[in-house]
Amino acid sequence: MKGANYNFESTAQVNYNIKTATLRPLSLVSQKLRDYGELVKFKLNLTVVFSAVMAYLIAATGDIAWGAVTILCIGGFCVAGAANALNQVLERDFDKLMKRTANRPLAACRMSVSEGVLAAGLLSIVGLMLLAMFNPWASFFGVIAMLSYAFLYTPMKRISPAAIAIGAVPGAMPMLIGCVAFQGQLTSLAFALFALQFFWQFPHFSAISWLGFEDYQKAGFRFVASENGERDTSMGLQATIYAVCLVPVVLVPYFSNQTGLVSAIAVTALSLTYAAFGWNLYKKNDRKAAMLLMFSSFFYLPLALAAFWLDKI
Repeated sequence: MKGANYNFESTAQVNYNIKTATLRPLSLVSQKLRDYGELVKFKLNLTVVFSAVMAYLIAATGDIAWGAVTILCIGGFCVAGAANALNQVLERDFDKLMKRTANRPLAACRMSVSEGVLAAGLLSIVGLMLLAMFNPWASFFGVIAMLSYAFLYTPMKRISPAAIAIGAVPGAMPMLIGCVAFQGQLTSLAFALFALQFFWQFPHFSAISWLGFEDYQKAGFRFVASENGERDTSMGLQATIYAVCLVPVVLVPYFSNQTGLVSAIAVTALSLTYAAFGWNLYKKNDRKAAMLLMFSSFFYLPLALAAFWLDKI
């Protein structure tokens, strides 16, 4: 009886080991996919693709070539993913110091530097080749966006608050890429949409830097201005000024006959509301005001772009 029980337990253990051995490769594959998603900042990358596609649709005239839109999606995703991968390679030691980035694959040593660089290289080649299918301008701006983000903005964050303005340039490139992908040249619409995303980033980053101030200080990032080691109380005022700068920018498409009056009024109202949330942060200078500004920034860009596009169709 004892022996039978022993055999039964042994068989059960063997079955368990087989099951574990089968599941382990699947678990490893799942973890690797999550790591690559984190490496390219998958969710953030989708917002980059959204901006490029919306700019393309706003610039487009006549029937939409959805095959071209698909190519733009994949090409833009790969280029932005390459920039993000290079950013994490260069910042891996600093990412370890911040709670929100400590679990990134390179910072947590789940991925080697060579693997991260290889992924960035492959993504950049594929992405730039796809963008080049539109015209040289699209590929050129893709190169500028990737290199300036990885090799200008990334190191500048540890030197000066000027990093915010420097980083806003590659951050606004998706709009430019989307426009030139259809138009094949630099136009007033391309510059207006670029400026829209450029100025939008300052209030957005004011909110993020207020909320993550301690983490940034701990990692030695100097792109957040501070007063005697405390948050700069003018962050809300700066956010307000940049949001107000959006007003003349969003009127350019209307005055250049690219969009209609309805979208001009709607996006102007959005911009002034965005500025009001920045002013609220300046007056209250607390976490709730920073959260409200951050969430308003999430809504501003898709609503503004949707208004421009819907006003054309």
